[in-house]
Amino acid sequence: MRLVLKLVLDCEPDAAWRAIRNPRVFRAVSAPLTTFVSLEPQGFPETWPQGVHHLFGRAFGVFPLGEQTIDLAFLRRGDVRMVRDTGEGISGPLAVVTGWEHTMAVSATGDGRTLYRDRLRFSAGAITPLLWPVFWAFWQWRAWRMTRLAPTWR
Repeated sequence: MRLVLKLVLDCEPDAAWRAIRNPRVFRAVSAPLTTFVSLEPQGFPETWPQGVHHLFGRAFGVFPLGEQTIDLAFLRRGDVRMVRDTGEGISGPLAVVTGWEHTMAVSATGDGRTLYRDRLRFSAGAITPLLWPVFWAFWQWRAWRMTRLAPTWR
């Protein structure tokens, strides 16, 4: 299944690019619906480097969702900068998702703001259609949080 968002964020593309690679922003746009702690010995980095990162998630900070990996790659196509996550759920409810590709892209608008595109492709076998509304609602929450936080990313 697929989810797609397209937003104009009230910040410069460089600020949005820094934000989508920042674990603090990742946690801020997810909370309080989901909370995450790093399972890495050194905790969350200041900025995500490319590669695999281990996390543990909870719904509403209480209900265990399980362990997951975030597997990041940074891409560029012309003026468009992208973060692609192909991580996976390792344990708990997160492990029911068997395919995951999340791509966030930023580029400039004509007035110096940021065109932000967010695409999620996921699969979970027979229960994929049941998960779509859950992910859709979560993506709407993230979009709302990003629009609210973007002006602070200057």
